[in-house]
Amino acid sequence: MATSKIEFKGALGDMLAGKIDTPDGEHRACALFAHCFTCSKNLKAVGHIAKALNKKGVAVFRFDFTGLGDSGGSFEDTNFSSNVDDLIAASEYMEQQMGAPQIIIGHSLGGAAVIQAAHRIESLRAIATIGAPSEPKHVEHHFESKREEIEKTGSAIVKLAGRPFRIKKQFLDDLEKSKMDNYIKNLDKALLVMHAPLDDTVGIDNAAHIYKMAKHPKSFISLDKADHLLLDETYSRYVGAVISEWSEIYL
Repeated sequence: MATSKIEFKGALGDMLAGKIDTPDGEHRACALFAHCFTCSKNLKAVGHIAKALNKKGVAVFRFDFTGLGDSGGSFEDTNFSSNVDDLIAASEYMEQQMGAPQIIIGHSLGGAAVIQAAHRIESLRAIATIGAPSEPKHVEHHFESKREEIEKTGSAIVKLAGRPFRIKKQFLDDLEKSKMDNYIKNLDKALLVMHAPLDDTVGIDNAAHIYKMAKHPKSFISLDKADHLLLDETYSRYVGAVISEWSEIYL
């Protein structure tokens, strides 16, 4: 198994940083991974999931959304919709360079993004979400104390995971427009919903709603005592193994 670094142009025109994790020998399928809100492609859990898929002959493309990690651009100019568009740009790069994605995986807010993006990526056969909110606006609780300032002045500095980020009013406005129910119930690909009952960042009721709204074929896996970021590698490796086995029938 090997990992290579690449760059591609994102939805807003900036160069985005990505990694391609490839199995030994020829890969038989490709997966696209969307990281969590303000996280990056380098989260250890993402690497563990990629390795598990590699063992099944699946190449994994992971990248940093615009303005995050090693990618160019300004986070304050992005929003949920631009994240979805970045995923489309990533899928187009994959199609040209390594093969179109058959699986798309999203963690936390990335899970909501992959559900929307799935409607625009024809090659997909399977979708997996991990700790995903049923509505993107769920992330608003991170900056509720700054909402009035954002509405009044147009932006505010908010601390997320201990780091300062500028959130603009356009980010909030975009969240209000991003309604998920139609995207969920109109999915025409296999769906795997994975969520921890004790997740105190995105409650498991979100998973219940996604599962209820989606059509079959759909599956739900409880992640027992995992935390939201899958910091315990026992769970991140488990998630990777489950996705690998579950998706095999659809490839």
